[in-house]
Amino acid sequence: MTFQTLKKKFQSHSGKVGILGLGYVGLPLACEFAKVGFSVTGFEVDASKAKSLMAGKSYIGDIESQEVRELVKTKRLCATTDFEKLRDMDAIVVCVPTPLNKTKDPDISYIDQAARKIAKTLRKGQLIVLESTTYPGTTRDSMLPILAAKGLKVGDDFFLAFSPERIDPGNKQYKLPNTPKVVGGITSACKDLAVILYGQIVKQVVPVSSAEAAELTKILENTFRAVNIGLVNEIMMICDKLGLSSWEVIDAASTKPYGFMPFYPGPGLGGHCIPIDPHYLSWKMKSLNFAARFIELAGEINSHMPDFVVHKIMRTLNQRKKSINGSKILILGVAYKANVSDMRESPALDVIHLLQEMGADVMYHDPYVPSIIVEKHKLTGRPYSKELLRRSDAVVITTAHSVFNPKEILENSSLVIDTRNMLRGLKADHLVRL
Repeated sequence: MTFQTLKKKFQSHSGKVGILGLGYVGLPLACEFAKVGFSVTGFEVDASKAKSLMAGKSYIGDIESQEVRELVKTKRLCATTDFEKLRDMDAIVVCVPTPLNKTKDPDISYIDQAARKIAKTLRKGQLIVLESTTYPGTTRDSMLPILAAKGLKVGDDFFLAFSPERIDPGNKQYKLPNTPKVVGGITSACKDLAVILYGQIVKQVVPVSSAEAAELTKILENTFRAVNIGLVNEIMMICDKLGLSSWEVIDAASTKPYGFMPFYPGPGLGGHCIPIDPHYLSWKMKSLNFAARFIELAGEINSHMPDFVVHKIMRTLNQRKKSINGSKILILGVAYKANVSDMRESPALDVIHLLQEMGADVMYHDPYVPSIIVEKHKLTGRPYSKELLRRSDAVVITTAHSVFNPKEILENSSLVIDTRNMLRGLKADHLVRL
């Protein structure tokens, strides 16, 4: 009866959905459930986020404040810091951070904390889904024992599944509804209920055989990108030694109509997923006495990219009889990808820190990021102007925001170092590409 009751609630959109964690993953998910008619409650430890949402203000670039205001006004969406209300939810989706610690080992403490909060109010007839990226086995080995401690039986009394998030900030083509959703459960009943729930908001749900298969699917997706980016970053270094253009070589290789997929070099990996997720799998395999060599090598190459960029800047300045010590260097773009404000794992922060350590006078401009913290020191962005470009000894493009004017940047700068090939098609003696 518990399964059938939840099934009917999900299919009729009469069930109550709780989203634990209202960041880049949780807030879009909460809005989608609310838009199709579910009563959605967002749970946050950050009171300022809950307050902002209840005032109809979005702090996520992909979610408009007007959308939030409408959902809050019609009482389909609310946000709270009161975790006792978890007991009222029929489905609870966990979207909490899963960072790495200083030794690059997985930190699942946020998942454990979320599980303990849910366990306090867990009752019969609830579906819990973990979306936070993690290593295979986390849902079964870490979450399940905490939730089952009261004696409730998974698959009968309550249901537990894993469905990896696939949020790409700033992506205008693929949003949550038209991005296939992978789902794996602890039991078949857990999987089936999660499939029904997500089927209300996405066009295609892809069930897999287990929670572990779903967990590994997410890591494979991002490891695939990390390894291939590591490859082209190494190709870029090889081209640098040979006096060739990596961008030209990649473009030429891309003309092959089969067997090749283009990836591009850059100043380093950014975002929560690609720089972090592969290390989850590498750590897990070490515990099984297996070395994930491709993953570790790609991680080594990609993490070295900020150093490579800084040394490229230093060599280029030196060729113009300028020392990096005392040079005015303008960083254009500090977000980890174009046209968003997301600063998670942004390589620009490492580039700035390394330049400062070498004595450079570093400034930055990013229309999406008014201020940043570099090694505990706050840096405020400079307003963009032609004069700002002219008084810089070097302009370094680390994020290719579409609002930047390539020709204007090139015409008003004495030296441009383009790490993103934003100035594609332009040529000048003072333009240096990665």
